[in-house]
Amino acid sequence: MEYVKSYKDLEVYKLSRQLSREVFEISKKFPKEEMYSLTDQIRRSSRSTGAQVAEAWAKRKYEKHFISKLTDVDGEQLETQHWIETALDCSYVSEEIANRLLSHCFSIGKMLSSMISKAETFCNK
Repeated sequence: MEYVKSYKDLEVYKLSRQLSREVFEISKKFPKEEMYSLTDQIRRSSRSTGAQVAEAWAKRKYEKHFISKLTDVDGEQLETQHWIETALDCSYVSEEIANRLLSHCFSIGKMLSSMISKAETFCNK
């Protein structure tokens, strides 16, 4: 892919970073008793999404490794969805905020699916 010189140029990476920033800001308002459970989990999974996109980029020399890593990224964004829904269930976030965050997750998932199906265009030959 000539027009993408770095993982930082990928829209999925940019959106992953945006999601993790929003999750961080929103989770600051979670109750203190959630610090080592929900708060930690949602921050970890949302941050891991972008980090693993970067890792996948490094693995694109081998298409199967690239796809495997992208699958891991998808797992992290799905885990983030779970924690967002948990925060909604506990009334820590409004439905509007949850829907916005989930929309980011869905977009990330769609982009990852597209990257997986077109992995050969990202991988070095």
